[in-house]
Amino acid sequence: MSAIFDERIRKVAAEPEVQRKVYAATGRLMEHRRHAVTETALPDYQELRAHAHELKKHTLEHLDHYLEQFAASVERNGGRVIFCDTGDEVEDFLIKLAGQRGARLLVKSKSMTSEEIDLNERLERHQLEAVETDLGEFIVQMTGERPYHIVAPAMHLSRYDVADLFTAKLGAPREEVIEEQTMIARRVLREKFLKADIGISGANFLVADSGAVVLVENEGNARLTTSAPRVHVAVAGIEKLIPRAQDLAVFLKLLGRSATGQALTSYSSILSGPRREGELDGPEEFYVVLLDGGRSRLLADADKRQSLFCIRCGACLNHCPVYRKIGGHSFPWVYSGPIGAIITPQFMGPFHEPGLPFASTLCGECAEVCPVKIDIPKILLELRAEVKEAETRAGANRLERLAFQVWAWAMTHPAVYEMGGLMAAAALAGQGGYVKELPGLINIGPVKAWASQRDVPAPAAQSFRDWWRQRRGGRA
Repeated sequence: MSAIFDERIRKVAAEPEVQRKVYAATGRLMEHRRHAVTETALPDYQELRAHAHELKKHTLEHLDHYLEQFAASVERNGGRVIFCDTGDEVEDFLIKLAGQRGARLLVKSKSMTSEEIDLNERLERHQLEAVETDLGEFIVQMTGERPYHIVAPAMHLSRYDVADLFTAKLGAPREEVIEEQTMIARRVLREKFLKADIGISGANFLVADSGAVVLVENEGNARLTTSAPRVHVAVAGIEKLIPRAQDLAVFLKLLGRSATGQALTSYSSILSGPRREGELDGPEEFYVVLLDGGRSRLLADADKRQSLFCIRCGACLNHCPVYRKIGGHSFPWVYSGPIGAIITPQFMGPFHEPGLPFASTLCGECAEVCPVKIDIPKILLELRAEVKEAETRAGANRLERLAFQVWAWAMTHPAVYEMGGLMAAAALAGQGGYVKELPGLINIGPVKAWASQRDVPAPAAQSFRDWWRQRRGGRA
């Protein structure tokens, strides 16, 4: 674990108020999801999960075909598809487009793909104003932070924090009532929508057979972003493809329930090109920017490829004891929680943050709630092995390897193992139900670090081996 990652974790662990906010927010989302996927609410929930998993698996195994089909469908509808390997290429396209159209103001709806490439910062370097219009994203943009959570970007801020922020940044009278805060943001953003030259959105799904971009939301800002400006640009990862419009129902049933506990989000938009003749609203120009951004590297590994199944519902974050303890900004990249722990090393390289795959209890809750059945714990173990293998090749971890060799030798020599158990029991004896601090030589090095975050159960009065001898009539 790097010093920066460790420092961030310790900082959040020392801020109980931040933890209270995160626990409260994730707890509500967990409870809403639990009610939404019961046998009564959605009898075929497990069948839908399995179906969605297979659909994603099939699509990624034939991604070249579906990319070509999608591009042809968009072109047929009057739009254009731009393939980009990196964020630099996305930036180049948008700057050129803005220059050709004389655009200065761009409005954006929520897009984690644009967060990956720091799109706002890239645009601002070219003196373009990019305004986030999702309420949570609008708030964190003013703080200068990145989203705290995939679904709830401003989860770590209270209404009192937002009241101070709106007064400082917008010059608004201090208002602590959430509904009134929303109206303040609405008044500001309406002006931006009316003046914007280009609207930039993400995409929840891309439908190959029809060339449609599907957006789901609860605020209506995405609809204004995609219909009010003259130009609409959707920026999405290549993994967002699904084969057919018929498949969309499977994912829509799962996404809202897993994210917020809703049977369906308030707005579901299916966009398939620029405004047609006779239509009253919609953009005059329609572009879909498809970003690779490291995704192709994942396709080569059949096991870890399932990381790309993710539909960004955030359920794994809400249920993860590590995320709930250390928060979203402790993580080294835009994706946090369990999905961030497996995506980040694969997109950014294992040494972007070597400790990330180890920031997990492997409790398996993330896999249990994932709507597309990504086996996150299995991938974490594979990534851990890769980090350790790389460190071994670099000559690191000699002491750790020696410790495991000693441990393996002790575990295969029953007398030595028993003697070690007796010594540990004697050292920990008489300390009640749980040991708050390990004594003497036991409390050193990595054992001390491990025990600093845990209360160790005191040894039982009788060891298992003694009990077994009695049961077997004195025989070991």
